[in-house]
Amino acid sequence: MSAPTVRPSAPGAAARAAAAVRRASAVLARLRRARLFHPDGRSFTGEVTIWGTPGPPTGVALLDQPGRYPATIRFSKGLSTPGSWPDVLGLAVRLHAAGPFDLLVGSSAAPPLLRAMSLPRRRFAGTYSTVTPLRTARRRVWLGLLADPESPDLGRSLAQVATAARTGEPRLVLAVASAVGPWRPLGEVSVGDQLSARQDAALAFDPIGNVPAGLRATGPLAWLRDQTYRGSRAARGASAQSGGSLGVTV
Repeated sequence: MSAPTVRPSAPGAAARAAAAVRRASAVLARLRRARLFHPDGRSFTGEVTIWGTPGPPTGVALLDQPGRYPATIRFSKGLSTPGSWPDVLGLAVRLHAAGPFDLLVGSSAAPPLLRAMSLPRRRFAGTYSTVTPLRTARRRVWLGLLADPESPDLGRSLAQVATAARTGEPRLVLAVASAVGPWRPLGEVSVGDQLSARQDAALAFDPIGNVPAGLRATGPLAWLRDQTYRGSRAARGASAQSGGSLGVTV
């Protein structure tokens, strides 16, 4: 009598799938000789000021309570189109709080249906969204960075972003939204001095693991993002904490 066939358990299958995605991401990043996603960027010191959540609190203390935190900020282009050509623009902000909070957002639009989509555009000023929702103990939320009408213009290229940081103090508005409601401003992100190319290359963000208490990323897209970022970081010899420590590489 032949031995019964043993099927792999679900956890084992999930682990193998995760390892395969990480390996593929690492290979692609090595071939690109750069980050797998948003390889072209400019990084800056900065500051995040939290005013507190207007209306119903999110249940995330870092967002609901006023505070001021040093930050590291990175503007980037997803497809590395030249100059001011349209692209999916990216913004990464690391808040240096009790633990690092990595907020990664991409160019999108303000209306509820469009904030869940990555949309190419020319200008770095505009609406950025987490695209995929985040989960609090109470509800799903989207976090976003919105144009500040009183801020110096960020321009249409990474070079122009750097010029704006040298000549003024560009700002963006930090906001939160539900699935159907409007954006609710809760703070401000101020852009400071530009970091060196070496410091920019050393930065590595983790939008899944580096989140504050009370907030988490869930769902299949969050899982896929987690594995691909892990693979990309491994290919560069970086960790989820690399760089961005008050603007000093580690």
